Amino acid sequence: MKILVVGGGGREHALVWKLAQSPKVSKIYAAPGNAGIGQLAQCVDIAVDDVSGLLAFAQTNKIDLTVVGPEAPLMAGLADEFEAAGLKVFGAKKAAAAVEGSKILAKELMAKYNISTAKYAAFTDAAAAKAYVEELGAPLVVKADGLAAGKGVIVAMDKQTALQAVEDMMQSKVFGEAGNQIVIEEYLEGEEVSILAFTDGYTVVPMESAQDHKRVFDGDQGPNTGGMGAYSPAPVYTPAIAKVVQKSILQPTIDGLRQEGRLYQGVIYAGLMLTANGPKVLEYNARFGDPETQPVLLRLATDLVDIIEAILSGTLQNQKIEWLSQPAVCVVVASDGYPGAYKKGMPIFGLVEAAKIATVFHAGTKQKDQAILTSGGRVLGVTALGDDIQKAIDNAYAATAKISFQGAFYRKDIGHRALAKK
Repeated sequence: MKILVVGGGGREHALVWKLAQSPKVSKIYAAPGNAGIGQLAQCVDIAVDDVSGLLAFAQTNKIDLTVVGPEAPLMAGLADEFEAAGLKVFGAKKAAAAVEGSKILAKELMAKYNISTAKYAAFTDAAAAKAYVEELGAPLVVKADGLAAGKGVIVAMDKQTALQAVEDMMQSKVFGEAGNQIVIEEYLEGEEVSILAFTDGYTVVPMESAQDHKRVFDGDQGPNTGGMGAYSPAPVYTPAIAKVVQKSILQPTIDGLRQEGRLYQGVIYAGLMLTANGPKVLEYNARFGDPETQPVLLRLATDLVDIIEAILSGTLQNQKIEWLSQPAVCVVVASDGYPGAYKKGMPIFGLVEAAKIATVFHAGTKQKDQAILTSGGRVLGVTALGDDIQKAIDNAYAATAKISFQGAFYRKDIGHRALAKK
């Protein structure tokens, strides 16, 4: 079969890498792809949100299955358009993807279906939001309602930071339209964990747990990023907690969405805080997480095409999904200045040597003649397996040490919480 993967980041490289292992797959295209993806697939220069361009390409090239990586095309209705044209597509429809597209909609869904989450209030008026901050004090969490590339969440440990976040989002429009409405939540104490799950709209099958490292610097310091690394599984996520999450969060979420006329087929991501009062939902994403996908897919033993076909045919309950027992760790190598401004076009060295130790997923790269250059803030996701978490960490960092480009930096403590649990 011929597959089109929509996207051009580390998550999409991991998806292409996994799909390419299927004996059912004869050819993969990626739009727009990147230098690493280009080694496994044919890259086509179509933007992820150019739904009509992607549809025309899929029809012309007789694509058998389209797999959508990022959230923007899902919110733009790509799955709806493809399905209306009689094409198979793996990705949530627009109405279902709204659970990521609107923090307020997600909060209202959780309230209605008794899904545990932080207490919150929603605002369309900056003055009212600031008055609420003054009344409650800190710590608080301020969230832009819409999509903000993983950066629209400010954890404010003091009142001034919270007030500034309201101003930035609602008045200065640092996240554009995404900040027209905001959510202010209570601050939750605990450890975060990422749970990705496959669902056909009825059956929900969670993947192996993962933990992301959002802050840019070691020791979880500095501003939030799209993610500086991840590992799987998260030892803090015990079988007992997994049972609670399946019964009281994942299944009610999918059932609730279906009852609201939002049949959800694809991958749902629940960002959870494991509090003293049990697991609570921080946010939903309507697709594979990035960089969690990289270590999670490295551990997936089952053919991903088989799983996707079971989801699209509504037979997920009959699909066996198996995982490697070895842990996996992903270290993100970023460009100096990220998550702020950074330079592009730096030649990358050491990729061949690194690939002898780990799987190097490209996130922000491009090919120019024979050179591979940086083209994003997060450049690479160096991902490795190990017999235990320490060995996986060692392997990932041994490979990362082989890579260099001007301004390269990475966190040196990915997996530190897992080691602490040991």
